[in-house]
Parts: sequence; structure tokens; C-alpha cells
Amino acid sequence: MTQQIIDLRSDTVTQPTAAMRAAMQAAPLGDDVFGGDPSVNALQEKIAALLGFEAALFVPTGTQGNLCAILAHCQRGDEYLVGQQAHCYRWEGGGAAVFGSVQPQPLNHQPDGTLSLADIESSIKPDDAHFARTRLLALENTLGGKLLPFAYLQQATELAEKHGLARHLDGARLFNAAVAQAAQTGSDAFAEARRIAGCFDSVSVCFSKGLGAPVGSALCGSRAFIARAHRIRKMAGGGMRQAGMLAAAASHALDHHVERLAQDHALARHLAEGLAGIDGLQVEPPQTNIVFVDLAGAAKARSSGLLRHLAASGIQATGLYRLRFVTHLDVDAQGVDQALAAIRQFFKS
Repeated sequence: MTQQIIDLRSDTVTQPTAAMRAAMQAAPLGDDVFGGDPSVNALQEKIAALLGFEAALFVPTGTQGNLCAILAHCQRGDEYLVGQQAHCYRWEGGGAAVFGSVQPQPLNHQPDGTLSLADIESSIKPDDAHFARTRLLALENTLGGKLLPFAYLQQATELAEKHGLARHLDGARLFNAAVAQAAQTGSDAFAEARRIAGCFDSVSVCFSKGLGAPVGSALCGSRAFIARAHRIRKMAGGGMRQAGMLAAAASHALDHHVERLAQDHALARHLAEGLAGIDGLQVEPPQTNIVFVDLAGAAKARSSGLLRHLAASGIQATGLYRLRFVTHLDVDAQGVDQALAAIRQFFKS
């Protein structure tokens, strides 16, 4: 009997559903480099309208979306303020600096994932030839699965605007943030997504994470901003031809996979609660679909052994800097219980 594999490494590992595959197959196609793919155009109009922007640009990856955003906001010799753990600074190969000569100014995070307002303000450089020109504040929501408080987003972006900075949101998991925020406010997830996006001049959204599409992200902003980003996408090799099959998957995800993110959040809580009673594990209570676990005391020396044991038990997880488990479209309650059983067995041995 083939062992069932439970992949908790990331929400990027999902497979398209049967309904999504059907939507992809039925998608009308054109040449998007010529602006003639109707499915891409429809997706761009849809996501821009959902988030309250004038225009949007379909890009292959979230990394390229962030790169296009930073380079569309900044020029050579400019800088952007960003968190030490932000994806567009730490995990994207230094693209803005390498390709655009845009300097990052990384700031330390507070325990809740925010950047101190005082740190933001004190890091804005004076207009002096000795300094790079501070042009942009880049935030991320969610950050490591943490929901940034909406009141904070308002304060940080208003501060940036007061100092003449543009404001970009890496919203790779924006809809996870919106679903979590909607649970707090009793509102609708799409309304919360639009409220979050309204604090920013540009927002990138990933379709291939929690929303379950195979490929693609969108960058949203004003028409003038998207025109600049479109040129950068071309230079970065992101112009695709009959991309409508991918756009149709993303559009299907927006129609059918947003509200169900609450199920992923509930499973993450179930996983965290099941791990909390195991001696030697320090579990960070999840706010969305990502569970971080630290090994303490004697258990710390066994982290590599735990990952090997999980792999042998059909559970895939990552331990790059902390143990991380991510729930998603292709993980159900039975899969989470299987992971819990394997972890408990390891620490009993």
C-alpha cells in the first residue's frame, strides 16, 4: 500500500483542483505580450477592481511582482525601507539592488511583525547628497503567518505619506490576512482585503500560495504605475504569450478559494494545539495557516532527526531556521492528525 504523503512545507505545493483544470482548459487565449489575451485581461481587471485600484499586471511570480513594484517606485540611487524578515528583502536574491541599484534599508521587526513607527521615521534620510534618497516603505501582510494589525497599517502608511514616500504591500498572502481580519471584524474577506489594500499605492498578490493556483501573481496600482511596471516586467523576462490558461486558474481561485482559507487557519490551530503538549516543543500560536515550532532543551539537538523521522513517516516539513508547518488546500484534518501522530511517536522514542 502506497504511503500517503502529507506535504506541510508550504502552501505553494498544491495541485490544481479538477474544477480549476477545467477552467484552464476552457480559457480563451491570445498573445498577452500584445495585450491580446482575454483571460489575462479579465483577471487583471478583476483583481484591480476587487482591491480598489485602477489597473493590475499579471506576472509569473511574487518575486517578480515585488521587483517590478520597487523599480517602478524607485530610481537608481534611491532606497526603500523594509523589514529584516520581509520576503522582498531577505528571500528574493537582492533583486532590487542587483537589477535596479535600489538600496534596501532593513529595519528590525517588533514581536508582532510590525516595524516601529519611530524606526521608520528615523530611517528616512535627509535630502543630502551623502545619502541615498528614501522613496518607498515596503510592508508585508501576512508576515510569517502573522496578521499586521489594521490600525498599524494605517499609522505606518500615513507616516510614509507624510514624508513623501510611496507605499508598497507584499500581499503574497493578502487573502489569508483578509480572512483572519474578517474573523475579527465580522466583515467579508473581500471587503477586508480592499480595506488593507487601500492603505497602499501598490499591492502584489500571489495566486499560487493559499489560493491554490499553479502559477502567477498580480501587481496592482495606478495606471501610470502599472505602465512603468509593465516595462520592467518585459525587461525581467516576464512577458508571457498565451498566459490565459494560468490567468484562468487565478481567476477561478479568486472566485472559489478565498473563503475556504478559514479551513486552513482552523487546521493550523488544530496542529498547534496538538503540538503544545509535547515536552521540548515551543509552539507559536498561529494567526493564519503557518505554524512555527522551536525545539528547546534536549529536544533541540534532535531537530534533524525529527525531520528525517517525519520524512520516513510520509510527512514533509521544513526546518531552515525554525520548524515550519503550513496548512493548505491539499491538507485535511486526517493529514494533520497523521503529522501529529508521527511527531508524538518521535518524542516518545
